[in-house]
Parts: sequence; C-alpha cells; structure tokens
Amino acid sequence: MGFLDRLLGNDQQRAADRYAGRESASDRAARRRRESYRRNVTKTARQGQAWEDRDRAADRKGGWYRSGR
Repeated sequence: MGFLDRLLGNDQQRAADRYAGRESASDRAARRRRESYRRNVTKTARQGQAWEDRDRAADRKGGWYRSGR
C-alpha cells in the first residue's frame, strides 16, 4: 500500500492531529467506571446504615417478631 499511502497521506498522523488534546475513549470509559464505583459505594453505605438503624430500632422495640399484643 505504499502507493496509496503516498497518494492519500498518512492516515495515522491525520487522526492523531484531529484528536490531539481530547480524552481518549478508553480513558473516558475508565474515568466513568471509577466515578460510578465511588457513587455506588456511597449509596451502598447509606443503605447499609439505614438497615442498621432500622434493625437497632426494632431491637429497642422488642425484636423483629412481635405477637399481636
């Protein structure tokens, strides 16, 4: 493909010039995964804390099973 390369130019160099200074797709995907992980950790921690608070409140009231008294 030497003839076509000389005729059309270097595609790799043109692509590099076109996307210079932009975040790559793989870098963007990795950043989004990290951000999503941090968001999910916070959400999960809050859910766990809410469960623990409900569990402790039930213990104070007499446990999870209460007869119809």
